[in-house]
Amino acid sequence: MENTKVKAEVLNDLIEINNDRIAGYERAIEELDDANTDLAALFRDMIQESRNYNMELISEVQKTGAEVEEGTTASGKIYRAWMDVKAMFTGSDRKSVLASCEGGEDAAQKAYKMAIEESELAPDTLALIQKQKASLKLSHDKIKALRDSEV
Repeated sequence: MENTKVKAEVLNDLIEINNDRIAGYERAIEELDDANTDLAALFRDMIQESRNYNMELISEVQKTGAEVEEGTTASGKIYRAWMDVKAMFTGSDRKSVLASCEGGEDAAQKAYKMAIEESELAPDTLALIQKQKASLKLSHDKIKALRDSEV
């Protein structure tokens, strides 16, 4: 049986993860030089992806009657890696930006995996989180392939 408080906590952690992902990609865009318009466009798409996921997650939290988290994971329980990624940028070259973003995507995958494995969620909520995780995996793989193609 699903515990409403646990469900809200897990969903709020995922909202914070997506907020971190948005902030991480916004920072990545700032770090890019003008020659990397392709990456800037990709990162904007990923920002929108996380905003869409947050809308879905917020809807689920509201169904529980709990308050929706609006911040990042500075106080989150599952995941803190995007905060580290945002602090890790060492330059604006493509490879270092992509490597930092890949690290954030790895952490997002881990957080979603933990949410799925460690929570007793209703089947519809679990299906939503699994769908988001699968889509985020495609984004991860896209970032990894771009990083791997850099010399």
